[in-house]
Amino acid sequence: MRGVGSLAATRVEKLPCSPPSLQQSRRNSMVSRRISANHNSKDTRSNDRNDEKRQTAPEVLEFPPTSTNSLKTSGLHQTPQSGGVQNATARCDLPSPAVAVRNLVEQAQFAHLCTIMSNMHHRRAGYPFGTVVDFATDGAGCPIFSLSPLAIQTRNIIEDPRCSLVMQMPGWSGLANARVTMFGDVYKLPNDLQDAAADIFHGKISTDDTRFVSGNAIFFRMDRILDIYFVGGFGTVQWLDTEEYMQAQPDTIVLEHPNHTLQVLNQKYCMPLRELFGNVDDAAFISIDRLGADVRIRSGGEYSVERLGFNEPVEALADVQKDLDRRFTH
Repeated sequence: MRGVGSLAATRVEKLPCSPPSLQQSRRNSMVSRRISANHNSKDTRSNDRNDEKRQTAPEVLEFPPTSTNSLKTSGLHQTPQSGGVQNATARCDLPSPAVAVRNLVEQAQFAHLCTIMSNMHHRRAGYPFGTVVDFATDGAGCPIFSLSPLAIQTRNIIEDPRCSLVMQMPGWSGLANARVTMFGDVYKLPNDLQDAAADIFHGKISTDDTRFVSGNAIFFRMDRILDIYFVGGFGTVQWLDTEEYMQAQPDTIVLEHPNHTLQVLNQKYCMPLRELFGNVDDAAFISIDRLGADVRIRSGGEYSVERLGFNEPVEALADVQKDLDRRFTH
């Protein structure tokens, strides 16, 4: 498992100054009293808001049934799409936005978790705190986190469960990167679900039978997803219905070790792929789904991402190789 970086404390240097005059001291004293009064007023309002949030937070959490696999048994439920997204989905052989988001979440290797700084941090209280975290998802697509009890984000979540989570598709770069932002409430999983969460987390993070989860780690989950914002490239930008997302199923090809699939495809089809896109300097598969693959193209110092659609839907690496062999040998 990738290590979690420690937080380095910021040291503020005091600049030397000449002793203030008596009039300056009185003026500074008055300013300090006004600032202190404002801070006390803000702290009172903040405490009132926190008390209200704690009163409305559910004492007993209901969780969807766990499963040994990473899929729910419910079928795909589609809702109407906007015209631009619908056209881009058909034109570029893209999955539906709900399935595309499930695929992205499964393939993303890490995420940016933003929490709200708690009152224990004084002058930073109420400001967003962002950090990079490992994550996995359960069968409903709810993100699961392995957090240290001493981490700042953990203490923030215990104080205020409201969070946002940004996940990106590996292999993309800059503003062209496909990404998903989730808004929701994160809670600690009950003790009887900690082992199940560890198994799900281990299944994604670890590459073999060795477990790298820290012994003092606690598993949390974004149990209530309130909203989802999806930027998928190729003209797909929209707010996604959370029910549609949770009822959708990721493509089978995405669940079958996608990193290994992409590695095999790039090793075998590197040269034909470059020729297909006009003898570019470099071409590499960076993501895949049942309908096609995204290919990163480099010509000189310019990068772009192109869509390569399959002739037939695929479910396994062998299906992809069969499709590409037919394409590159004719």
